[in-house]
Amino acid sequence: MQKPDSLIFDMDGTLWDAVDTYAESWNVIFREMEIDITVTREVLAKMVGMEGRKVIGHIMPDFDDEKRQAIYAIVNERRRTLLPQMGGILYDGVKEGLPQLAEKYSIFILSNCAKGIIRLFIDWAGIDEHITDELAHGVNFMPKNHNIKLLMEQHGLKNPVYIGDTAGDGEESRKAGVPFVFVSYGFGDTDNYDIKFDDFTSLTEYFMGL
Repeated sequence: MQKPDSLIFDMDGTLWDAVDTYAESWNVIFREMEIDITVTREVLAKMVGMEGRKVIGHIMPDFDDEKRQAIYAIVNERRRTLLPQMGGILYDGVKEGLPQLAEKYSIFILSNCAKGIIRLFIDWAGIDEHITDELAHGVNFMPKNHNIKLLMEQHGLKNPVYIGDTAGDGEESRKAGVPFVFVSYGFGDTDNYDIKFDDFTSLTEYFMGL
């Protein structure tokens, strides 16, 4: 893999773990609406990285799409309130590694989350000065391969890599025509990668050494 000019990071499972907060945002709304559904961490962790429409289909299989979308909008509003309060767990090495990487590369975050969630994460983690731009699925409802290419066009990126933790991340990277860097400490598993790291510190050391 040749030296990249930019690093595009997935968020959930790559930079942090906020599954407990995400689950609570579902459960608090279900309790308020008296809907007999409980979302557990174990169930939600398996869906991290999926586009919202797929997630709500799994969580609310007995509801029609209109009702799913309506409830999902309410959940995301509550999530925007809960995230600054509850936060998540920043993976080891991220807080120290991102400032180093930002000295050498343009840093982006691209996630399949709702609009506004990446910004809440950036503010919570205190990493705004290190991030060139971010793009969420909820902005345009397009797949990651489209949004990777969109970031490339908008910022003139010639040789980016996408860094993520799921097989879907690898597939979307291939469709976008960019190398895929797999981090094994997240929520998924795959053999479809160009290079793999078991922790963020090793990733930082590798890219700082190129």
